[in-house]
Amino acid sequence: MTTTQALPPVQQFQGEPVPPISVPERLLLGPGPSNSHPSVLQAISLQPVGHLDPFYVDLMGEVQSLLRYVWQTSNRLTLPMSGTGSAAMEATIANIVEPGDSFLVGVNGYFGNRLVDMASRYKADVHTIKASWGEAFTLQEIESALIKHKPKILALVHAETSTGVCQPMDEIGSLCRKHDCLLLLDTVTSLGGVPLLIDEWKVDLAYSCSQKGLSCPPGLGPFTMNKRAEDKLNKRIGKVPNWYLDVSLLNQYWGSDRIYHHTAPVNMNFGMREALRLIAEEGLSNSWQRHRNNAELLWKGLENLGLELHVKSELRLPTLTTVKIPEGIDGKAFSLHLLNNYGVEIGGGLGDLAGKVWRIGLMGYNSNKENVNKVLDLFDSELKKFKN
Repeated sequence: MTTTQALPPVQQFQGEPVPPISVPERLLLGPGPSNSHPSVLQAISLQPVGHLDPFYVDLMGEVQSLLRYVWQTSNRLTLPMSGTGSAAMEATIANIVEPGDSFLVGVNGYFGNRLVDMASRYKADVHTIKASWGEAFTLQEIESALIKHKPKILALVHAETSTGVCQPMDEIGSLCRKHDCLLLLDTVTSLGGVPLLIDEWKVDLAYSCSQKGLSCPPGLGPFTMNKRAEDKLNKRIGKVPNWYLDVSLLNQYWGSDRIYHHTAPVNMNFGMREALRLIAEEGLSNSWQRHRNNAELLWKGLENLGLELHVKSELRLPTLTTVKIPEGIDGKAFSLHLLNNYGVEIGGGLGDLAGKVWRIGLMGYNSNKENVNKVLDLFDSELKKFKN
């Protein structure tokens, strides 16, 4: 005879019944995320499979191959971190930095400062080279800092999301090789939308995100490292201090062994595969050109409306444009007006540019002529309502 064990009492849910979720319609033209491509959302909505299922193991290889294409690299160790772009950012530092390592960061915006913060937490000897929030670094400035600080790692932001600056990369990798230094590159706002040549530029480590130029929801952080970086990782005295982001362990899962490390976000990788497949189908050069064409249309339109752009033309990011807020305009109130009345999101400034600029993103699926015309029409019709 069996007896049924009584369940413990539970507190009753307080408040009104919670209805099924209903998401407002938004056009995301801020610094990220961007709207996801419908076929990416469809892929994510499929039933999951096990993270060691043969089908999923094959899909992992496809994702890696497509990531190598979009990054223009042959790096063996290329994978999507299970986490947002910030997790991939931390992974580059956690794996490559040992206590006392001289670590040089180019700070010309908010995310340079984040690299400084992260590296210091891993006990690096952190140094900075600084530029105004709206400028890039010259080769002469970088080489002088390499000579002065003799870093083991130089970290730069290719596409500074806080300022709209695209850092020219010609010859920087060669300088790092000359001075026996690894080059770490933030490509969060450039991957898929801006010319990016990891191998040709001699970049040793890079990271990105899923939700901007790739038009996939937030949740994955593409990561890549070359053999020079792997060699430093393999010569560490101690273990990587972050178990979850330890690439030497992750590579046993994403490498040929496919040994369990963690339960992967299977459906997010369904979406990542589809997002990368769409870029490959369009052609990487075509994607870069589309972003450039739409950005130039936006820049010309904003200037025709009498607005001033924050970054000079030769350094502007095609994926993210910073617009100076005219004197006397409440920038935050205007952004909220567009969101609440038209469902259009644009971003405000961060750090030194807080309250001084709007940030308009044209990334991935959202980079099209229709969206450019829509945002220009709204600036034309609505901004005058906020002038004193």
